[in-house]
Amino acid sequence: MNGKIDESRHLRSLAERAARSVGDQLRAAFRSPMDKDFKRDAHDIVTLHDKAAEEKIVKVLLADCPDSVIVGEEGGTRGAGRVEWHIDPIDGTSNFARGIALWCVSIAAVVENTTIAGVVFDPVSGNLFHADLTGAWLGDDPIHVHAAGDEMRATIVSSFPNAKDTWLFGSTAFDAQARLIEAFQAVRNLGSGALNLAHVAAGWADATMGFYTNSWDIAAGGFILQQAGGKFYALERGLPVEPYFSAPDYYAIGGDVTYKTLSGVMQEWSAQYVPADMKTQA
Repeated sequence: MNGKIDESRHLRSLAERAARSVGDQLRAAFRSPMDKDFKRDAHDIVTLHDKAAEEKIVKVLLADCPDSVIVGEEGGTRGAGRVEWHIDPIDGTSNFARGIALWCVSIAAVVENTTIAGVVFDPVSGNLFHADLTGAWLGDDPIHVHAAGDEMRATIVSSFPNAKDTWLFGSTAFDAQARLIEAFQAVRNLGSGALNLAHVAAGWADATMGFYTNSWDIAAGGFILQQAGGKFYALERGLPVEPYFSAPDYYAIGGDVTYKTLSGVMQEWSAQYVPADMKTQA
């Protein structure tokens, strides 16, 4: 066990170094004129900074851990080795490209299909959320979840509904949103899944959720949240699925409490039919 903990700590430190390595270049680019390109459609933005940041992150990781698999949002899956890195160089690219300070770098280390280290770095605020098998921290300070005991005193932070959700579910996405708005004290759409998870982990919000996501969006934040005492519920077609970072749908709560409206919405909408190629388009 000590060897696994040592490896977890080492990979966390390496992920921190890789995330910080792109901080200066991303801060310099933020709120400056930049060219934008598009993936799925005009709502799915990518910039040259996403690609450049991922390249630098991968370079740092491979210099220390050459026998690695890279699972990156921009470069796809490549390489071979025991350690698998799930990387989103800019989670919240639309915010980044528009000058809204809600975006982050997300890096998770997975070994034998289990996450053992995760980092979510917010370069604008300087907040570094990180976790290994011994705990979770914001900078040097341990963090713990702190969810309200009932929905009417709780706040959800998410990216729902977005353009992808309305493409998937049509107007029923707004029916789901209405149910959440009525049941919870506040519902906020912030635009970064990894940062949402980190904020719940830190006790700054009570719950988060997402549909048809990818591993690089949730692997690091989900691990940090769980190490801080939170609960991550991974779903596919309305049913539990493992490992958690393989799930297309999820909701997470900052503690061992039950939010019936949230779990009901997630299970009901997750169970709805989705085209077979949706995951590759998302």
